[in-house]
Parts: sequence; C-alpha cells; structure tokens
Amino acid sequence: MNKKSVLDFATSVLDIELEGIKTVRDKLDYGFVKAVELIFACTGRVVVTGVGKSGLIGKKIAATMASTGTPAIFLHPVEALHGDLGVVSPFDCVIGISNSGETEELLRLLPVFRERNIPLVALTGKPSSTLARISQAVIDTGVNREACSLGLAPTSSTTATLAVGDALAITLLKQRGFNAKDFRRNHPAGSLGEALKLEVREIMLTGDIMPVVRTGSSMSDALKELDAKRIGCVLITEEADRLAGILTDGDIRREITKGRPIMELKTDDVMTKKPKCINPSVLAADAMAVMEQHLITVLPVVDENDRLCGVVHLHDLLGKGQFRFTGTI
Repeated sequence: MNKKSVLDFATSVLDIELEGIKTVRDKLDYGFVKAVELIFACTGRVVVTGVGKSGLIGKKIAATMASTGTPAIFLHPVEALHGDLGVVSPFDCVIGISNSGETEELLRLLPVFRERNIPLVALTGKPSSTLARISQAVIDTGVNREACSLGLAPTSSTTATLAVGDALAITLLKQRGFNAKDFRRNHPAGSLGEALKLEVREIMLTGDIMPVVRTGSSMSDALKELDAKRIGCVLITEEADRLAGILTDGDIRREITKGRPIMELKTDDVMTKKPKCINPSVLAADAMAVMEQHLITVLPVVDENDRLCGVVHLHDLLGKGQFRFTGTI
C-alpha cells in the first residue's frame, strides 16, 4: 500500500467506527434510562464484568465511573468463579458486557447475582440473548459491521460499547452534581503513580474494618466475619495478635468441591498458613507488585513481630482510582 492508500484505508476504518457509534446512539431508549436509575440508586459499588475485549472495555468504564463520582470496580468473571465473588455485596449493581450475550463465563455468574438480588445492567449487541433476558436494564450496543476487514476482530462493537460506558458515567456525573472539586479529590496526586508513593500504613484497612477471627474458631464464625466485612478473606490471629493464617473465598470453595464437611471444620483446618505479608512501611507500589507477582488480591500487613496491623486489597488500590486514608499506626 502506498501512502495515500494507507490514509484512505485508515479513514474508512474510522468511518465505520463512527457509523457504529451513530447506530448505537440512534437505538438508545428507556433501557439506558433504567440503567442510570439502577446505578444511581445503588448504595454500594458498580461491579463491571466481561471477558476478553469486552473485559478490557469494562475496565475502562469502571475506571471512568470511579473517577467521576460513581464508585466502581472491574471483576473478571474467571477470577470471580475462583473466589473473587466475595467482593460483590447485595448493595452493589452489576454491569455485564458481552456482545453476543452468551459468554459462558459471564452467564455462570448470573445465578449468584440473582440469588443476592443484585440489579444487573446488560451492555450487549443481542437484545434477545440470555444476558439481556435476565437483566433489569438492557442497552443495545449492536453495530451493523466491524471495522476489521475480516469481520472477526471486535472493533466497531467495542468502540460503541466504550462510548455507551462514557455516556453512562457522564450522565451519572451530571445527576450527582459532581464538580471539578470532587474530581480533584479523586485525583489527589494527579496520577496513580504519585499516589503509589504512599506507605502502606497510610492506605491499609485497620481496626474493625478488618475481617479477623482467632485460631480455633469455627467455620461458622469465620463465614459470618467473611460475609460482614466483604473483602474476600478472613485473617486468623493467635496470641498477641500475631497472624497465623488467611482464609479466602477460594479456600472455602475448594473445600466444598472436595466434599469435606466444611461446617464441622475449624479455621485452622482450612486456612493458608504463613501467607504472603507486607510491612506497613513498604510503599503502596511495592504492595501492588507483590500482589501481581503472586496473583493475589488481598495482602495482610504485619510488623516485625508478625503482629497484624492491617490489610490491603487490590481493588482499593486500583478499582476505585483512589486511596482510603486511615492514618498511621
């Protein structure tokens, strides 16, 4: 291709993308209004979920909402199926993204959302799909064609879905009366990189916010604490508040899968002993690096004597786009 051909082809791709956005714009109906009402009424967080390219779009939508006054996180369906469902509470609202509306990993989560009476908003190109049929609000993001010349790679469809996500976030911003001062409050250092220079002690969850039980506790007590605190884990301590182990949603799920009588067990029988920990003086960026290295979302914070000081959750570092300052210990 010569230079003119390259420019002409690129222009045609952008024209198709514009066509897709216009198509979705023209199809906007009261499904969008219902979605705004559900999200605005939500007293918890907006949990955005999707797989593949839809998941990548979902991450951006969650990030935009979080920085414009709508607390939001992204939850990968596969991680959710392996324990991270513990971050979803009955006070939350879910946005499910699937162009086909039949994504298997996403559909497997739907019974859990229904059981917890969690409102579901669908962004899908198929208003007659399974996802759409069981959602309380449906926004049709279907486009006539993809910009990919092979018709295979999601292009126009993902662009249109991203634009709808922006429309939701900014409509909610307007409805909340969110202003420039509020925006700056969610960006205290101007960038995540600056915020990650804080020490863990300044952002960790402490005190009664932490889910904690003593060694030898029953699984019933541990499950109550897990359900009450909702960060996907329970920390188990021994004498002098030393950390003995951690019990996650995933640990419980695996025990149930094995067929063990979990309610007859003690926390000591199920917990992970000597879990990965971090010191309160370590930088938040280093805490996040440990989580990424070991593929974990929760990191206990202990002092030089292994005494439990707090806990850091990855969703609080990245999902909301802001930190919760709790003071020093």
